[in-house]
Amino acid sequence: MQRDAASLRITSSKGPLGETLIDAGAKCIGSIEAGLQMARAAMGGLGTITTGMDRSTPLWPLTLEVRSSQPVLACLAAQYAGWSLSSGDYFAMGSGPARALARVEPLFETLGYREQAENGVLILETSKPPVEAVVRKVADATGLAPDHLAFIYAPTQSLAGTAQIVARVLEVALHKANDLKFPLDNIIDGAASAPLPAPHPDFLTAMGRTNDAIIYGSLVQLFVKGPANEARRLAEKLPSATSRDHGRPFAEIFKAFKGDFYAIDPLLFSPAEAIVTAIDTGETFRTGTRHMAMLEASLG
Repeated sequence: MQRDAASLRITSSKGPLGETLIDAGAKCIGSIEAGLQMARAAMGGLGTITTGMDRSTPLWPLTLEVRSSQPVLACLAAQYAGWSLSSGDYFAMGSGPARALARVEPLFETLGYREQAENGVLILETSKPPVEAVVRKVADATGLAPDHLAFIYAPTQSLAGTAQIVARVLEVALHKANDLKFPLDNIIDGAASAPLPAPHPDFLTAMGRTNDAIIYGSLVQLFVKGPANEARRLAEKLPSATSRDHGRPFAEIFKAFKGDFYAIDPLLFSPAEAIVTAIDTGETFRTGTRHMAMLEASLG
C-alpha cells in the first residue's frame, strides 16, 4: 500500500511514536482497490479478494468475492474486529493479524492459536489515526515497539471503508459458525460474495448499506469435514433469516435499539444464503435466499 500510495489515492506517514499510519479514506479520497488491500491485510494475507460484475443484483452489479483456504485463521484470528481500542474520546475496533500477537480476546482461547512476528498490522474502521495511548496499548499487548506497528484506517463512509467492511462477508459466516458451536477445525475452505454498495456521507446510512449487503445480499459456501448431518445443521442455521431481527433495513434496526449495537441479535450478522459441502460424503446442503427487495430498498 505504501509503494502504490499514489495510484491508490492514499497517504502514508509516521506517527509521533514512530508507528506507520496509512490513511485509506479519511483525509484522502482513497479507492475501492485500497479497500481490497485493507481487507487482504486484515486477513493476514490468507485471503483472495476480487471484484466482478453480477447481473443477478441489477441495481448493484459490482460484487466483491472473498476466498480462503485457511478461513479460520484468516477470518477469526485476523480479520474479525474484536479488539476494542479506546482512550478518552477515541474509540475504534481493531482487526488484523496483530490480534494474534496480542491475544487479549477470549476468542483466542477457543482458537488455541498464537504466533510471533517482528511487525504487526491493525485495521481500524475510523476517520482518525490512533492516539498515542492506543498505540502504546497495542505495543504493550503485542510486545512490539511502536515503530514496528502499522495502522491502516478508513471511515465507513469512504470507498475503502465500504469495500473492507463488505469483504468481511466470509468472516461473518465463520463467526456465526463459532457461535453455533460448530467445530472450527472442521472448516477447511470457504468462499463468499456480496454486492458492493455505494458509500454514503451519513455514517448510519453507510453502516446500514454495508451490513445489508451481507445480511440480505450475500452468498457463502463452506467446505467442511465430519458427519454430513453436522454440515446440514450448519447450513440450516447459518442464514440471517434465522435471526429474530431479520426483515428490516439494518439502519432501521439500529435506530430501534437506540444505537446499542450489542442489543441487536448477534445471529443477524450472517449471510443471506448458505451452501455447506460435507467433503467426507460429497453431499451439499443449501439454505436461505438473497432478499432482493430488501437489498434494493436499503442500497438505494
